[in-house]
Amino acid sequence: MEAQRAPRRGRGPRRGDGRRPHRARRVRGGGPRFVRGWAADDLAATRPVRSTVAVTALVVAGTVVSAHGQPHRTGLDPLSWSLVLLACLPLVLRFRHPVAVVYVVVGAVLAYAGAGFPFGPIFLACAVAVFAAVVTGHRYPAWGAAAALWAGHALVAHWLYRWLPPTGDHPAGWLGETAIAAWTLVLLALSELLRSRREQWTRERRARAEAEVRRRDEERLRIAQELHDVLAHSISVINVQAGVGLALLDSDPEQARTALSTIKTASKEALGEVRQVLDALRTPGDAPRAPAPGLDRLPELAQQAGSAGLTVDTEVVGTPFRLPPGADLAAFRIVQEALTNVVRHSGSRTAAVRIGYRPGAVDLRVDDEGPATGADAGGSGNGLTGMRERAAALGGTVEAAERPDGGFRVRVVLPVERSSADGPVPTTPCRTGTDNPLTDRYRQPLEENA
Repeated sequence: MEAQRAPRRGRGPRRGDGRRPHRARRVRGGGPRFVRGWAADDLAATRPVRSTVAVTALVVAGTVVSAHGQPHRTGLDPLSWSLVLLACLPLVLRFRHPVAVVYVVVGAVLAYAGAGFPFGPIFLACAVAVFAAVVTGHRYPAWGAAAALWAGHALVAHWLYRWLPPTGDHPAGWLGETAIAAWTLVLLALSELLRSRREQWTRERRARAEAEVRRRDEERLRIAQELHDVLAHSISVINVQAGVGLALLDSDPEQARTALSTIKTASKEALGEVRQVLDALRTPGDAPRAPAPGLDRLPELAQQAGSAGLTVDTEVVGTPFRLPPGADLAAFRIVQEALTNVVRHSGSRTAAVRIGYRPGAVDLRVDDEGPATGADAGGSGNGLTGMRERAAALGGTVEAAERPDGGFRVRVVLPVERSSADGPVPTTPCRTGTDNPLTDRYRQPLEENA
């Protein structure tokens, strides 16, 4: 047998055909496509190197061109280039340290202007730094830096020029200062607009993430409720039938065979419903292969309870109409869980199910004569909680309490909206369990063996 080759370090796993799986590219943020990571919460972690290099190159080239067109200004020297680089290179940290960067850039530009070097696109660095500070939420430092830049430039151009290089300089006109102030206000206004848009995108992104988390939690809760209701009812029937089969295996093999047949039927139905729930989980968005259970399967549910030795009487009050799918499934599961609780926790062998149809609501009531057995039936203790959660999801209520005569009653009211297309459904009262081989004479040995 050939020795297996160890995977090379730094390489990902290979597929069955020997090729590496394609990795999806990570896209940061949810804002406009022209700004990477624009609406992301980790904007401060970005390092805009390429934009900083582009701004630096533009400022350097523009400064060289401006020096040729302004021979009366101080010539470029190492100090001028140091101030240019000091104004441009810190922009690479403008999202990590926006306040410090904007003040360093403004200070370097004011020093450049005070030294009498040629005016040029160095002010672009200030615009970029102020824009980054506003967008990242540091509004007041950005406004203060912009005001300091304009005031410092006005002070140098109108008063301090007498004592600053170059010699023989003349004061600048106020029209130019007014234009600079107007452009500064426009820059700040655009920065504020984009800042508000970024905050809006961030809120929307966070709201979508929270909604997705809530949707997943609700889906997990729904699946947990479905599995609990299906398994609790079916396994209760299987448990009772298995005990009866063991008790009657020697004395009445025919009835033991009947119990085993009931176990097979109940387990098959449980597996089918569990598979339906899991199929919906594996293929989200696809239509279910089988319709969800509803109150039309109440006779089948009563027959299953009859397999566990429980006689179920059903009564329908009012004119039946077809319920919405969600309410129909919730009603079925609530009745199923109530009957399962009777099998597990009640000493009564009879249960009465009453379904009342009235305008805008359906009233479910499950009664048993009691008394409670008080024994541990092996349940999870979430039956009533699941009923209340199902009813609350539809705006309904659940009342579960002991009756004055010693029995127990579960009453559920589910609000429903009946549309004109909802027609009546055939529903007939039924009574099951009386002709089931699991009568009290077979249950007595089971209780004694337990």
